[in-house]
Amino acid sequence: MTYLLPLLTNTVIAIAILIAAWLGGNWIKNTIMKIKRLDSTLRSFLGGLAKYAIFVVACIMVLNQFGVQTASLIAVLGAAGLAIGLALQGTLSNVAAGVMMLIIRPFNVGDFIEFGNVKGTVKDLSLFGTELATLDNVYVYSPNSNIWKADVFNHTRNLHRRQDMTFGISYGDDINKAFKTIKKIVDKDERIITTEGKEPLIAVQNLGGSSVDILLRIWSKTSDFYAVQLELRKAIKEALEKKGLTIPFQTHTIELVDPNKEDKTVSKSKKAA
Repeated sequence: MTYLLPLLTNTVIAIAILIAAWLGGNWIKNTIMKIKRLDSTLRSFLGGLAKYAIFVVACIMVLNQFGVQTASLIAVLGAAGLAIGLALQGTLSNVAAGVMMLIIRPFNVGDFIEFGNVKGTVKDLSLFGTELATLDNVYVYSPNSNIWKADVFNHTRNLHRRQDMTFGISYGDDINKAFKTIKKIVDKDERIITTEGKEPLIAVQNLGGSSVDILLRIWSKTSDFYAVQLELRKAIKEALEKKGLTIPFQTHTIELVDPNKEDKTVSKSKKAA
C-alpha cells in the first residue's frame, strides 16, 4: 500500500501534466493561427511546431516524475537530432529559407519574379520550394535556399513601372517634327500616366553612327507594361513613316587594302547592315 499511493499520485500528476500540455499546446497553436500577418502555410507550420514541442517537454517531465533519468535521454535525443540535422542539412536550409520568405514576403503567388537565370510567375510557395511557370509555360521548381541566396527582382510588386524606348531617325529629318509625331501617339494612349513626376519625356538620347536616337520615357500600370510597349512601338513606327521620317539602317564602311602596297587604300564601299 505504501508503494501504491506514490505511484497513484505520480500517475495523476503525469496525466495532469499531459492534459495541461495538450490544452496549452492547442491554445498556443490557435493563437499563432490567428496572426493574420503570417502566411497560412507558415501559421500552420509554426503552430504545429510549438504544439508538439510543448508536448515533448511534457513527456520528458512525466518520465522524470516516475524517476526515469532523463538527462541521458535528452543527450541521446540531442545527438540524434544533430545527426539528423547534418544528414538533412540541405532540406533544413530550404525550410529555413522558406520560413524567412514567408515572413518577409519578397513576392507573393501570382507575382512575376526573376532570380539567377530564372524568370517566371509564382504558382506556389511552400516551406521546401517554390513553383513557377515561365513565359512559355514551362514548369520550374526551385528549392527555397536557391532563391534566398539570390537577388530577387519582382516585376509586379510596384503598381507603376517606367520603360524607355528608343527610335532612330535620319540626320536629314526634322527632329521637332519627330517629337510632335511621337507626342501625338503618346497623348492618344490613355494607359500612359501623365501625373506630375511621371510625365512622358521625349528627348534626343544619342547622336549615333547612322541615326539620331530619340528617347521616349513613359510610365504605365505594371499590368499594362508589355501591352503598351508592343502596341506603342508599332504605332510610332507607322506614324514616323507616314510623316516621311526615315528610320535608317546602320551602315559600315569597309576598306580593301592592297597587301602589296603598305597603307594604301585601293577601294571603298558602303554596305547596309
